[in-house]
Amino acid sequence: MKSKLHSIVMCSLALPLIALAQPTIKRILVHKADTSIDHREAVVARVELEPGVVAGRHTHPGDEISYVLEGEGELLIDGEPPRKLKAGEAFVIPAGKIHDAKNTGPGTMRLVGVYVVEKGQPLASPAK
Repeated sequence: MKSKLHSIVMCSLALPLIALAQPTIKRILVHKADTSIDHREAVVARVELEPGVVAGRHTHPGDEISYVLEGEGELLIDGEPPRKLKAGEAFVIPAGKIHDAKNTGPGTMRLVGVYVVEKGQPLASPAK
C-alpha cells in the first residue's frame, strides 16, 4: 500500500514538470539596432519550432517580416485562411495582428524573423 501511494504521489508531482517542459517557440536574438523611424528598432532573430510545436496566439508591437530557412508549417493570421509555408517562402505580418504558427513537418522549422518594433516593448505578447 505504501509503495502504491508513494508512486501515485510521485506521479502527481511530476505532472506539472512535464507540462512545464513542453517545447515552445524559440527566438534567438541575432542583432538589434535603431531604425530611421522615431521610437522604433529593428530586431533580427533566428526562430525555431520543433515538430508539432505551436507558437501560441500572439502579437508584435510592430511589423514582422520572416523568411523560412527550412522545414514546413502553417501560419494562422486572424481573419485570414491558414497559409502553408515551406523553406524558401516569406511572409509579412502587420503590427498588432493576432497570429499563430505551427510546425507541421517532420523536422525543425527554422526562420529568420525581422521585427520593426516600438522601443521598450516586449518583442511578442500573448493574445487574449
